[in-house]
Amino acid sequence: MVPKGTVVQDGLSRCPWASEGGERDRDYHDTEWGRPVTDEHGLFERISLEAFQAGLSWSIILRKRDAFRRAFADFDPDLVSRFGPDDVERLLNDAGIVRNRRKIEATITNARAVVGLRNGPGLVDLVWSHRPPWRPAPQGAKDVPATTPESVALSKALKQAAMVFVGPTTCYAMMQAIGLVNDHLASCDFRASCDLAARRDSLEIS
Repeated sequence: MVPKGTVVQDGLSRCPWASEGGERDRDYHDTEWGRPVTDEHGLFERISLEAFQAGLSWSIILRKRDAFRRAFADFDPDLVSRFGPDDVERLLNDAGIVRNRRKIEATITNARAVVGLRNGPGLVDLVWSHRPPWRPAPQGAKDVPATTPESVALSKALKQAAMVFVGPTTCYAMMQAIGLVNDHLASCDFRASCDLAARRDSLEIS
């Protein structure tokens, strides 16, 4: 019997989306999605990729992830913050990434904002200060929200820090990806390991 809401592959129960894009999506679901990201570099990459994902499928972004890393100096905020018009044109001609001028320029803008945040709370503390209270595990995809009060508040805080392409829906997708929330379904075999990782990392953040 298949557990409610999930898909079983290789004898393991997973969130349904993990089976939609092949092995790459499945590996991302199993090893990254919902596991805490608590470093500036990692958070900047996730914010950037979620912004590029807007209006597209996540499978497209995962397929292009290595190319994004090459194009954007491995998402080093210090290096990306120094990108100028020539870099924008270079990126617009890079077939390996999503060639959207507004999103490319937003990534550069956001890198500069990340550097600026070092004079205040820092990106990590700002993001993780919006961790929501515990809520029951979703039973099915319909129980997973697109936004929450916390994602709305995080969006506002990031915009106040001069970041762009960080609307509440994009912020919530990032919150799911970085383990700020655990939206693995209740019957997903990978939910418990994300809970454990989040509890362990919360001790380092708090």
